[in-house]
Amino acid sequence: MSTTSTITQVQLGTDGPQVGAQGLGCMGMSFAYGPTDADEARATLERALELGVTLYDTADMYGAGENEKFLAPFVGKHRDEIVLATKFSLSTDPDDPAKRIIRNDRPYLRQCIEDSLRRLDVEAVDLYYMHRRDVRIPIEETVGAMAELVAEGKVKYLGLSEVTASELRAAHAVHPITALQSEWSLFSRDIETSVIPAAAELGVGVVPYSPLGRGFLTGAFVHADQELSGDDFRRQQPRFTGDNAAANAALLEPVRAVAAGHDATLGQVALAWAQQRAAAHGLAGVVPIPGTRKRSRIEENTGATRLVLTDSELDLLEPIAGQVAGDRYPDMSFTSAGRE
Repeated sequence: MSTTSTITQVQLGTDGPQVGAQGLGCMGMSFAYGPTDADEARATLERALELGVTLYDTADMYGAGENEKFLAPFVGKHRDEIVLATKFSLSTDPDDPAKRIIRNDRPYLRQCIEDSLRRLDVEAVDLYYMHRRDVRIPIEETVGAMAELVAEGKVKYLGLSEVTASELRAAHAVHPITALQSEWSLFSRDIETSVIPAAAELGVGVVPYSPLGRGFLTGAFVHADQELSGDDFRRQQPRFTGDNAAANAALLEPVRAVAAGHDATLGQVALAWAQQRAAAHGLAGVVPIPGTRKRSRIEENTGATRLVLTDSELDLLEPIAGQVAGDRYPDMSFTSAGRE
């Protein structure tokens, strides 16, 4: 597939911003995926923009704010050309990095946005997400506090991540939600049961995170605990270790078959599938945010926006998600899975 043309633009949500049809997840540039070549990562940001990628996604928890700091020079250089997304509410316990802390209360939100604005060196964030749901706080209360940030000019659009259909509806009734960010890929399709229909009904755009199954769908690795560096968090994810890893690797065969028919890569097929979900579900924009730290990968990934899968190819890929072994995380309690 062509890897050098500029990608098309789409509208994210009924009343949201125009963005490139594919965004860029920036977490791995300084967090979670092992050693990083900072110069190559910065060059990747620039190359992405040249190819029409305009939605850049980070969060305050990625490296305890370090990812936002990493992006700041690029954001400052191209502020009027990009749509900047960041998130609040999720952090790790300093005494136990494996433990997640979730807070949605108003005082914490106010502190988080001020910290993110400072680290990113901007006056406003374009798209501000609630990263995870704190069930102790009514979602109407949290979104009401987020709406105050819009009124104050500190945030332009609101987003939610890993929420249920009922939570999305309740939030949207308080203030328009522009985007829903949840894991959605050939390996993870649980949100299609009720969340995606709700998003379609409300005109909420969808931003699939991990559309490449954290790299597994590209065929780049099989056994995370054997092939990836010791500080790569995928070594702790059930789908990528032990018997699960071998079983899931076998599920890539239909992806290989489709890729061969298009002279494409496995990753391009996985991304093309995600991009075609907008038409399949009547959504107001679907903008996957695959993450990469390499220019060659951003060229490959954006090439997927020009790949259209046929009905017969989609039928071949349809059974994959139902056969995946293992959960997305070792602890699924901080996702929406248990609240549907």
